[in-house]
Amino acid sequence: MTISSGPSVQPGGPATAAGRRLLERVPPVLRHGPAFWRRSVQARVVVSTVLLSAAVVGVVGWFLIQQTRDGLLEQRVDAVVQEAEAETEAARDALAAATGLDVDESAQQEALVLPIIDRGSTRGFAVVLSPPIGEGSRLSGGGAKFTQGLDLASVPEKLEERFDQASPTAWTYTDIRTTRDIPGLPEGPGIVVGSQVRLPADDNTYTLYYLYSLDEQGETLALVSRAMLVAGIPLLLLVACLTWLVTRQVVTPIRMARRVAERLAAGQLQERLRVRGEDDLARLATSFNQMASNLQKQIRQLEELSRLQRRFVSDVSHELRTPITTVRMASDVIHDARPFLDPVTGRAAELLQKELDRFETLLADLLEISRFDAGAAVLEAEDVDLVDVAHRVVDMTSALAAQRDTRVVVHDPGVPCVAEADVRRVERIVRNLVTNAIDHAESRDVEVFVGADRQSAAIAVRDHGVGLGPGESAMVFNRFWRADPARARTSGGTGLGLSISLEDTHLHGGWLQAWGRPGEGAQFRLTLPRHLGTQLRHSPLPLVPDDARETA
Repeated sequence: MTISSGPSVQPGGPATAAGRRLLERVPPVLRHGPAFWRRSVQARVVVSTVLLSAAVVGVVGWFLIQQTRDGLLEQRVDAVVQEAEAETEAARDALAAATGLDVDESAQQEALVLPIIDRGSTRGFAVVLSPPIGEGSRLSGGGAKFTQGLDLASVPEKLEERFDQASPTAWTYTDIRTTRDIPGLPEGPGIVVGSQVRLPADDNTYTLYYLYSLDEQGETLALVSRAMLVAGIPLLLLVACLTWLVTRQVVTPIRMARRVAERLAAGQLQERLRVRGEDDLARLATSFNQMASNLQKQIRQLEELSRLQRRFVSDVSHELRTPITTVRMASDVIHDARPFLDPVTGRAAELLQKELDRFETLLADLLEISRFDAGAAVLEAEDVDLVDVAHRVVDMTSALAAQRDTRVVVHDPGVPCVAEADVRRVERIVRNLVTNAIDHAESRDVEVFVGADRQSAAIAVRDHGVGLGPGESAMVFNRFWRADPARARTSGGTGLGLSISLEDTHLHGGWLQAWGRPGEGAQFRLTLPRHLGTQLRHSPLPLVPDDARETA
């Protein structure tokens, strides 16, 4: 049976190169901005403070501008209403004194409105005299007398409706429009004040509309707004500088502590913080230094204990070789004399021979573990075809598989899967994985998959036995660990095989991973780089078997 892995995007391919070129076009500020924002407490505090200050300044500025506007408008309204009432009262007095115009209605209208228009041209307001009440007093009907150049649409219709009958003085806001320039009365927002007067000639009531511009108040309000904006920007910059200085005093010791902590984590246990002053930060630095000293002391003690433990294991393993050799010689003699012994003694000789084999294997594993712990393990690298390794291991474990009534199947990919590795160590890893699978397969088939791509090569060993429970896929590589302590080691293992396999894998710079599910078996995957020193990024074989994913 042949399996093949699907296409994969290789590092350095066209898609990756295009992505790098696109990333290079991004400005450095945008490219590194998010990372800087996540890592810098000082930047977040400064920006947050500036934003909050800007919001506060904006709200306060808006409130002040509103108050200023209301004050200017209220003051302007009071002034124009008083002025309009004064003009109307003066017009009434003038009409009452002009007895020669008693019966001339047109002369009385002109005598009423012309002096006001003349005064308005010098004081900056316009005047409209409406027709009499009851005779079409609307300005749109014609007959009105007004300042030349004023558009009569400047008087709101709602105010005209108010003065369709006798009414006291009233005012409203309006939008002044002109047909030509009027001195002192520009177009734009304004106030119109309405006041009524009675002419003696026809005993009719007329309405005088006074229009005043708010241009001066608008300029004052714009000046106040600009002043607040000009004052607000330096204020925000000042807040930003003050916040930066304050946070710098707090963040700088924290950054120093971070650097010292990183050096401590890197193994430089003598690093300490410099203590200055007696404030909270100084006491924090003192506590940090005390903690670092205690950690250094504890780590040194643990290192010494670990060194003594490794030395003890190594010495015991070496020292046991001499007596075990003597016992082996005696056991061989007794084992060879089995035909001449009674059945009970012969069986004891067989058990003695079997346990001696296991004890020698345990000693060899302990010596190998001690080499890993001491950092003395070395690689003898050469080009290794993992397909050949899989077939050799299956042949070596065929007797155990037949004893367990288990069939081991190799899925040959049909092409060489070559990696630069130590063939002895790789064979030991695969042999441990296959033996472990046979031991837990419960007479079901064990499958061995081999695959490779440009960067890596892999072997996966799949069994359909008891499987692994949640969390056991990481614990299975611990020394002497068993999922079920009551389960016997029928293959004669020592409990160190997977631990040694993991160390061998790390020595190659590879991965050794496990997957399992109770009742559905387990799969162990060995992934090695095609060339030593190359960092692995993916594996050509899946860790979760295809049949398990289909079931899920």
